[in-house]
Formats: sequence, C-alpha cells, structure tokens
Amino acid sequence: MAIIKAENFSYAYKHPHKVLDSINLAVEPGSFSVIIGPSGAGKTTLCLAVAGAVPQYFGGSSAGAFEVAGHDIRKTPMHTLALTVGSVLQDYETQLVAMTVEEEVAFSLENQGIDPAEIQLRVTKILAKVGLTGYEKSEVASLSGGQKQRLILASILVTKPKILVLDEPTSALDPQGIASLYRLLSALNKETAMTILVVEHNIAATLPYADHFILLANGALIKNGTPDEVLSLMAKENIFCEAIPPLWQLKFFLESHTNLKLEAWDSEEAASKELTKLLQKKVSGNA
Repeated sequence: MAIIKAENFSYAYKHPHKVLDSINLAVEPGSFSVIIGPSGAGKTTLCLAVAGAVPQYFGGSSAGAFEVAGHDIRKTPMHTLALTVGSVLQDYETQLVAMTVEEEVAFSLENQGIDPAEIQLRVTKILAKVGLTGYEKSEVASLSGGQKQRLILASILVTKPKILVLDEPTSALDPQGIASLYRLLSALNKETAMTILVVEHNIAATLPYADHFILLANGALIKNGTPDEVLSLMAKENIFCEAIPPLWQLKFFLESHTNLKLEAWDSEEAASKELTKLLQKKVSGNA
C-alpha cells in the first residue's frame, strides 16, 4: 500500500492557474524518491502537499484526492500530519527556533510532554547520528550552513517520522557536504525504512541512492518510475535534457550509436567497470 497517494490531484494558489494538474502518484513505504523537473514544474508545491501545508496553510483551491499514510491532507490537521511527515524547507534556517543545539532538538519532544530523561537520551542519540556530538551547548547561530541543516534534520528525526521530505537540500552545500548528506539520508532509509522524498537539481548526486524518480513539468506528472526509466524518457522525448548527468549522456550516446544496452550506471565507478569489461571482451574477440 502506497504511503503517499495522489489521485487526479490538482492545486492552484490563485484561481485559475494550476500549479499541480491532475497528479496521479503512488510512493511506496521505504522508498528513496527524487522529484525532478525544471523551475516552475510544481516540485515544491508537491512537497508542501505531502506536509499538508497545501492547501491548509496556503489556501487556494484543490481537486481530487491526496493521502499521506492514510490521512487526507485536507482534513487532517497539520500538527497531526507532522507526526508522520518531517520537512526540511528550502530556506531551512527559518525552521530554527532555539538558542542552543540541544534545545533545538529537544523542542518538539518537550511540546509532546515526553519525560526529560527520555528526551536527553533521544537528543544524544540523534546528534550522534547526524554528526553533531560535542555541539550540544553550542549556539545555533555559531554553526555553519551545513551544520545548521544537520541540526534541522536532527530536530525532525528525533520525533521518528515515517516520511522525510527535503526541498533542494544541497543548494548551499559544497561537493563534500552534498556527498555527506546523501550518505546520511541513505543510511536512514536503509536502517529505519524511512521513506525519503527529496527535490533535487543535482541528479547525479542521488543516483547511488535513489530507487524512484518523479518527473514533473508545468505542473503535470510526466513520468514516475525507476531512475533508468525516467532518465531514458527524458533523453528520448527531449524533456529537461540539461539535467541529465554527463555520465548518462555518455550512456545514451553509446547506446544510440552501437547495439549496446548498458547497465543503469549509478556512479562513475559502475560505468568504468562495465566499459572496461566490454573493452576487454572486444580486445579478446579481436585477438
């Protein structure tokens, strides 16, 4: 049973322009899904819908059905949905509310009336998980951008949501920070079966971890499937081609000019391994 399910769902902030148009989508529990598409495709709005902010907070008009973990996003209060869905916004610093790191992580647990001893235990464990052990007493304002982002993640993860939604989380990170973030998300996905839903322009960074791509354009769902299926459609139909990773551009070029059908490369190492094997086979055949 899908943990996120949309049936003919449409949404407009202001009538009559639809930001999401007749979306039919099913996201399976425990999947690592990446939402891709050009600017204005509706990616952020889809994330807001999963959290219930669309339409509850932003108003506007909607049609069709949209459920998250069995909850109707239009009828279930946002604070109830927040127990299931944790969201890291594009402007994540606006989510910070406390003075120190440990106070930030403990904030939501205190609001739930959890025992202080349990709060301390969970705060310690989750800070270790995101690599912020030793920063408990540090002022939030003193942290780097990447550390603040990990702190937001910690404050969300400590509540144990079933779904984690991130809107362009790598936009302000350097390559090392990007790699570190996706390793962390992958570990969460594998160790806890948490459903990950992320908006990302840097498609190559997600390939080693994602099992599901969601392609949007002009508010419509163009393709929903494996990375191989979605990237192949993008190349074939000339949709958002500028976002296809260079590695896959090479893959599609080779396939279109030879009779090869190559594997779905998730890294340069995977591509190098397969191409080396093919070259060795070619050389052996000509010997």
